[in-house]
Amino acid sequence: MAATPGPLPAAPTVDAVVVGAGLSGLYQLHRLRELGLTAVVLEAGADIGGTWYWNRYPGARCDIESMSYSYSFSPELDQEWQWSERYASQPEILRYIHHVADRFDLRRDVMLRTRVSRAVYDGTSHLWRVRTDTGRTVTARFVILATGCMSVPKDPGIPGADSFTGTVHHTARWPREDVSFTGKRVAVIGTGCSGVQAIPVIAGEAAALTVYQRTPAYVLPARNRPLRASEVAEFKARYPEFRRAQRLSRGGTVFAPPTRSALEADEAERTAAYEAAWDSGLLNGLLRTYTDILTDEAANETVAEFVRSKIRSIVTDPATADLLSPRTFPFATKRPCLGTDYYATYNLPHVRLVDLRTTPIETITPRGIRTTQGEQVLDVIVFATGFDALTGSQLAIDIVGKGGVTLRERWAAGPRNHLGLMSAGFPNLFTVLGPLSPSVLTNIAVSLEQQVEWITRCIAHLLDNGLTEIDVSPEAEADWGARVAELAARTLYPAADSWYTGANVPGKPRVFLAYAGGLDRYREECDTVARGGYTGFVLSP
Repeated sequence: MAATPGPLPAAPTVDAVVVGAGLSGLYQLHRLRELGLTAVVLEAGADIGGTWYWNRYPGARCDIESMSYSYSFSPELDQEWQWSERYASQPEILRYIHHVADRFDLRRDVMLRTRVSRAVYDGTSHLWRVRTDTGRTVTARFVILATGCMSVPKDPGIPGADSFTGTVHHTARWPREDVSFTGKRVAVIGTGCSGVQAIPVIAGEAAALTVYQRTPAYVLPARNRPLRASEVAEFKARYPEFRRAQRLSRGGTVFAPPTRSALEADEAERTAAYEAAWDSGLLNGLLRTYTDILTDEAANETVAEFVRSKIRSIVTDPATADLLSPRTFPFATKRPCLGTDYYATYNLPHVRLVDLRTTPIETITPRGIRTTQGEQVLDVIVFATGFDALTGSQLAIDIVGKGGVTLRERWAAGPRNHLGLMSAGFPNLFTVLGPLSPSVLTNIAVSLEQQVEWITRCIAHLLDNGLTEIDVSPEAEADWGARVAELAARTLYPAADSWYTGANVPGKPRVFLAYAGGLDRYREECDTVARGGYTGFVLSP
């Protein structure tokens, strides 16, 4: 239904509103200030940090190496910050974000505990009116959504959830105070990346742990460890060279690309390559072994069976090992998980695995969880049920563009935009790490800098040329959607029912939600558009 915007003030409150104070939003604020613009960051949380504020569950840490998963825009920052572990934990990453905010004096333009509920564009004044749940409205010429790829928790959708009389937690909304599982009977529902990280830690405390699994994940060993002072010093010495290579890389990480098909190697050679990758502790280690892991089913199966063989070698009960072994989707078509002692946790006598495909949950009761095989009495239930990824955070806001058309209406059949950055009919509204951009298929830290810098240069172009508005042509939007779909179709990604396609959220349109052509190719596509005078965009004086 068309919305009827009320009158807007003649001048903006600020030049730009940034929604979200995570890594993307803080960097966007920094860049807008460099243009001399006034800006405010609106953040729903009680502190800055974005996903690293909300996701404070036991065992939470990054699955990209710390010295890669960090800002690259400041050589001084690279040299002064000291990472302690190969894979930083949530508290350490949050400390890093706080350090950056303090070092660049960003906090003064951040409004905390302020959730954006509505944003309405007025085509006469060319301004956005951004309404918040505090009752305040901010008016701005530009709005940048830095709301995150994974920030709207998925409703577990299990009957009776409100009736449970014990304690309930969601990994994506973990309390700030300490949570003790000592002596407790605990259930974890979900075995995606959050569950994989939390389960071994919870098992170390709980008296009894029951894991409810719908689909097993491919879990690779993190090989996490403290960083040695010598290796940190060596890395810092080559940081400038490394940062340049990151920006030119396919996924925001630096490695020698493979040159051969997995099917060209004999079994002994493949096994040796996979063993080395398994021992490397890298999320994409196995993907880097051969050229066709993500494009050829037979090649992919060689990796998948290797991982299943590792599960069988670790998990002592054959039936449990079989349940933990993925067989319904190709390797890496759902995001692989990095874990520490994940499979070994199921060897503990107080840990039990329930397969929801054969033993589904009927309801949550006041005392616990009832499946088709009976009731499990519990003290704590932990939902690790994931997110409404990539589109959820944008559609959670009632965004109203030209002619009163809402973004929810425009995206009813799936997201539509150009370069993953702007949608037709929503002028001067940009998105960082949104759908149809490389985002979740890359090192987010590198992707967000690329997109923030492109948005900043675009805004500078408008200002320098006396332009009021930038919009997208419907033709460019349609062409970009077709391009993203065509790139995905070259891979095995669409073969899986995953959050990459929205399949984890009932009723969500099935569209592959990320640009699969690589960050290097995407960067060149974005730069080509800008060099051509913003091809596919409509610029108005």
